[in-house]
Amino acid sequence: MRRIVLATNNKHKIKEIKDILSGLAVKIVTLDDFPGAPRVEETGKTLEENAILKAEAVYRFTGLPSLADDSGLEVDALHGAPGVMSSRFAGEHCSFEDNNRKLLQMMSDVPWEKRGAKFVCVVALMRDSGQPAMVRGEVKGRITLEERGEKGFGYDPVFYLPQLNKTFAQLSFKEKNRISHRARAFGKAKNLIEKGLLDD
Repeated sequence: MRRIVLATNNKHKIKEIKDILSGLAVKIVTLDDFPGAPRVEETGKTLEENAILKAEAVYRFTGLPSLADDSGLEVDALHGAPGVMSSRFAGEHCSFEDNNRKLLQMMSDVPWEKRGAKFVCVVALMRDSGQPAMVRGEVKGRITLEERGEKGFGYDPVFYLPQLNKTFAQLSFKEKNRISHRARAFGKAKNLIEKGLLDD
């Protein structure tokens, strides 16, 4: 069975991605299976650049097809911020709570109708030394006035879906994994794997 490496150390992401990719005739492995795997600095100026940096580095180290993503929250009232800085919005080594607190403080005077935002996930599939295949998933919502829900991670407690009247953090794992930006991007990546790797 072909193996493919997930180029992330984020346990939350790994759980979601493995669920989305279930049913593929491939063995999904992680960086835990490769002691000494490089920790890639996300120095790109876009989500696409960061995804490529990670996919290429892991491909070079393992010699196996690699899947990497970079995700971000883009808030209308903040002109697209935090965007590529989403994971370290409140500074290096900050927590999810730190990021959410900073975001809500910055949005404290923004009225409800102007609190639009979108989650974006970009995935790079690196299968040889050429150009990676890229896919993208997005989901639109609003930023809440306060955190809601106990599930999920990252900005999930402050990202509200009007059509469901819930934040991502109020959805079950299965519910979120059907509609999220990551579900949409890795759903497309699943097709890339089926057509690109499994048809070889």
